Amino acid sequence: MHAFGIRRAIVALTTAALFAGCATVTTPTKGDPFESYNRTMFTINDTIDQYALKPVAQGYVWAVPEPVRNSVTNFFSNIGDVYIAANNLLQLKIADGVSDIMRVAINTVFGVGGLFDVATVAKLPKHAGDFGLTLGHYGVPSGPYLVLPLLGPSTVRDTSGLVVDYFGNSLTEVSPDSVSWALYGVNLVNTRANLLNATNLLSGAALDKYSFVRNTYLQRRQYLILGDSGNVPLPNYNEEGTHAATPAATSGAVPASGTAAAPNPASHTTVPGNQYVPSRAPPRFPSFRLR
Repeated sequence: MHAFGIRRAIVALTTAALFAGCATVTTPTKGDPFESYNRTMFTINDTIDQYALKPVAQGYVWAVPEPVRNSVTNFFSNIGDVYIAANNLLQLKIADGVSDIMRVAINTVFGVGGLFDVATVAKLPKHAGDFGLTLGHYGVPSGPYLVLPLLGPSTVRDTSGLVVDYFGNSLTEVSPDSVSWALYGVNLVNTRANLLNATNLLSGAALDKYSFVRNTYLQRRQYLILGDSGNVPLPNYNEEGTHAATPAATSGAVPASGTAAAPNPASHTTVPGNQYVPSRAPPRFPSFRLR
C-alpha cells in the first residue's frame, strides 16, 4: 500500500510537470524532444534536493564518522554486486559475472558482511550493471533523454528497465517492509552525501546544469555499453553553443562536444553502477573505500 501511494505521487508529479513544462522551451534542442518537460522536472528535482536531500546529507556527514560512512557505502555496494553479476551474465560477460560473484563472496566472508571492500584490494574490479545496460548491450536504442521525478536522469530504455531493477534489488526482498524502506532511505542519504563535493563542483562550473547533467549521463551510459568495442557518434547538441562543451565526466565519459576521446579504462572497473562516491586518495588498510 505504501509503495502504491508513492507511485501515485510520482505519477501526479510527472503529470503536473509535463503541463508546466509545455511553455518552458518552445523549440526543443535537437536530440532532446522532451526538453520542455525535462527542464521543468530537473528544476523540481533540484529544488527538492537543495531544500531536503542536501541538508540531510550534510547533517549525515557531520554526525557520522568517515570510516562508518565508508562501511555503509561498501555494504550497499556489496549488495548491488549481486544484481550487477546477474546483468553481466545476461550479457554473456562470463568473466565479469564470475568476478562479481567472487567479489560478493570475498567481501561478505572476509569483509564482515560487506562492510570492508576486501575484493578491490584483492584486485577484483568493481563493475557497473543494470537492466538498461543489458538492453543496450543487445541493441535496444536508448530513445529520448528523460528526467524522472525524484530519480533524475534516464532515457526511455533505461526507464523501462527500472521495473526489473527494482525487483532485482536485494533490498526489495527484505522483510518487513518498514526495514526495507529504511535501508533504501539510508542508502539514498549515504549516496547523496558521497555526491556533495561533485554537486558543489557542478554548481560552480556549469553554465547550464541541465545540459551538463544530460550530456554527462548520456555519455557515461554509452561508454558503459560500448566498453572497448569501439565508438559511435554521440548525441549532438551543438545548437547550445557553449552549453555543449561541458567537461567530460570523471567516470570515463567522452567530451560533451560530441567528439570521442579515449575513455579511461579504469572507470569501467572501479565505478559502481548505482553507487557514486567522490574521488579520493587510494584506500589504506583497515579502512577500505570504493573509489
